[in-house]
Amino acid sequence: MPFGAELAGDATAQFRLWAPAATQVEVEIVQGENRINAALAATEGGWFRGSAGNVQAGARYAFRIDGGLLVPDPASRYNPDDVHAPSMLVDPLSFSWDARDWNGRPWEQAVMYELHVGTFTAEGTFRAAIGRLDHLASLGVTAIELMPLADFPGTRNWGYDGVLPFAPDATYGTPEDLKLLVQCAHARGLMVLLDVVYNHFGPEGNYLHCYAPAFFNPLRQTPWGAAIDFDGPHARTVRDFFIHNALYWLEEFRMDGLRLDAVHAIADDTKPDFIAELCATVRLRTPAGRHAHIVLENDRNQARYLARDAQRRPLLATAQWNDDLHHAAHIVLTAETDGYYADYADAPLRYFGRCLAEGFGYQGEASAFRGGIERGDASTHLPAAAFVSFLQTHDQVGNRALGERIGQLAARERLKAAIACWLLAPAPPLLFMGEEFGASTPFLYFCDFGPELAAAVARGRREEFARFERFSDPGSRASIPDPNDPETFRRSKLDWNEAREPNEYLALYRRCLAARHRYIVPHLAQQRRSGTFRVDNEGVLAVDWVLGDGAALHLRANFGSEPTARMPRPGGLTLFESEPLAADAAGFIQLPSYAVIVMLETDLKQ
Repeated sequence: MPFGAELAGDATAQFRLWAPAATQVEVEIVQGENRINAALAATEGGWFRGSAGNVQAGARYAFRIDGGLLVPDPASRYNPDDVHAPSMLVDPLSFSWDARDWNGRPWEQAVMYELHVGTFTAEGTFRAAIGRLDHLASLGVTAIELMPLADFPGTRNWGYDGVLPFAPDATYGTPEDLKLLVQCAHARGLMVLLDVVYNHFGPEGNYLHCYAPAFFNPLRQTPWGAAIDFDGPHARTVRDFFIHNALYWLEEFRMDGLRLDAVHAIADDTKPDFIAELCATVRLRTPAGRHAHIVLENDRNQARYLARDAQRRPLLATAQWNDDLHHAAHIVLTAETDGYYADYADAPLRYFGRCLAEGFGYQGEASAFRGGIERGDASTHLPAAAFVSFLQTHDQVGNRALGERIGQLAARERLKAAIACWLLAPAPPLLFMGEEFGASTPFLYFCDFGPELAAAVARGRREEFARFERFSDPGSRASIPDPNDPETFRRSKLDWNEAREPNEYLALYRRCLAARHRYIVPHLAQQRRSGTFRVDNEGVLAVDWVLGDGAALHLRANFGSEPTARMPRPGGLTLFESEPLAADAAGFIQLPSYAVIVMLETDLKQ
């Protein structure tokens, strides 16, 4: 790794810091009772380099800038005493990986489970999470997706306020504990994906402005301040910092993929842009036979990042989170139309069907929520595998004022119908922790900032919801939990007692995922085109997909409040029916309200 500190075999350590605004840099090391100060030599391009002897893993070190400010290593592998304290030297080769050969899993097998390490278990640690992996494997999950781990200020955070991108937050455990979690997941056939944030640094503990302001472009502002400068005069170093971060997680921690947060917030006018270069570099560095997946969050719905080659393999990103599907389904389930939901309010079931069949809901149409600008690209040429679908995520639950899950907002039978439609569609599904057993615990926005910033965040959080009728008066806004209150964090922890059998949601998820893996997944690898859909005035959704190997998948769902008229029963094997649906002599069926049927035909002429 070209950044940070590296232990050599002769009890020496090499140190590298990019500090183009500094004139002098020293490294200060504490090893037991010994204290070592070593000046780093200024080299070309704003780099400072040097070494120190008689140091071992576990030593603490920090950089002193121009004889004054003492800062942690921005490429620290571990900061056990939080983001303002010295970093710790780590031997990345000390962990003993199993000899078992693990190359990941093909993308068509992906069923993801997003979890926040701190609230997934009562203990909130990497090691405690291991104890729940058997539950996920038996459910039918094939990948866990960890919310960001980059070291953040304090003891609790969603992870999007990280300031040390290479250091797993010490609240959750050591780097070795994280590697153990990855190893134990692999032993159960589970991939591990990591959410990474390359569009901003958090508001507390980021010292780069002091010695490397070239990381940022103040002429471009984001919701988090000055944009990271991916196309300025020092872009090569800035890009390398984040590209090596991606490789670090994939190679040193043997992660199976990354989810790139909010790439639409990255400003970059170069070609190839940073996202394209990062994806291409990962593809180049991934050994033959090893699966490494890159998933984007991209509000712009840009199909170019999702292009496939002639063999249907991703050229750049593997897939993108499909927020359109969530937003449309949310209205179908709740009738809420505030904020960005307004863009789907005129025909939510149509948008839901379009997302299931074609990928993006918006493929160039004007978005009223965004001031009438055209949003999105055509996506019908892309396979369903390019779109990650979901009914809940940390965003869509946690960005509600009270953190309610969809189970607290939607009618039970309507929600169960949507779950079956979503899990048995070809696109890889993403679950949010606890939804599989109908968790009643909220997932609230929480953090642990210093007093001044904490007060500003709490005030801003409440003001953010002032435009909603429900929180239009100050008294109702006062009920919104304070993000910095430790109780807000504690309330967000899953209650695993709710997962006890019998549980109707667990039974539904297991049933759908078992059918998905047994019958649908074998036909996904060579899917070559999108599906077709239609919605009638009664609220009936029909979606048909041509899969690979001459297979066709058919979905019929009634989201209306009355039974449907007689309709042809699709041909093939019944994978799912919410209740027995016997066809009459002419092969017609009638769908009761909120009924779903999914059929698979095989050996069709391609």
